[in-house]
Amino acid sequence: MSANSPRPPATALDSTGSTDSVDSTDPTVAAELLALGSATVYEAAREECFLPYTLRPAWVGARVAGPALPVRTAPADNLPLHLAVAAARPGQVLVVAGQGEPCGYWGEVLTVAAQQRGIAGLVIDGGVRDTAGLAALDFPTFSSSIALRTTVKNDPGTVGEPIVLGGVTVHDGDLVVADEDGVVVLPAGRVDAVLTAARQRQQAERRYLERIRQGELTLDIYGFR
Repeated sequence: MSANSPRPPATALDSTGSTDSVDSTDPTVAAELLALGSATVYEAAREECFLPYTLRPAWVGARVAGPALPVRTAPADNLPLHLAVAAARPGQVLVVAGQGEPCGYWGEVLTVAAQQRGIAGLVIDGGVRDTAGLAALDFPTFSSSIALRTTVKNDPGTVGEPIVLGGVTVHDGDLVVADEDGVVVLPAGRVDAVLTAARQRQQAERRYLERIRQGELTLDIYGFR
């Protein structure tokens, strides 16, 4: 699948058996999932859709949700990131398999370039730098390290082709939800079902919290006795 060919919308069955198109790239869907939080979304998904725990916010308060554009680089080579910025669609989140290299794949210059293209954020299994600048620009960035080491620009890698991070395959158009708790990636075809389950989970947890505040024990609420 090319970088400019989004996945088709997901479909969901209603109670009558008909199908309604669900656009997994809808920004309002991404915003609601982000508000629900990565932990709730992960629990609602009932599958191992979380990316490695080493992917942490590069600055305090970074949060982002949106359709993924997967990118793969050679070790310490950031040419694919320049290519991805040129290829990305507005609202996308770059999800980069950077081989975990602790080097400065990304900094303030690429951030400004990305924002000019409408890119929503970056998740990279590799290093970033200029973190104060990223925070000032309010560009959500998640990385496995903060690092200064330079990169080369020799290998184009891949842009838009599936990548694997921590056992999770990320396709073009899958939905990324990243916050202070972690990063999850939902297959485009499951976004609607996971959103419904996450809403239900949030409502249930609110009821549990109210019961706890009234004196009930979690042992009884969850039936653990």
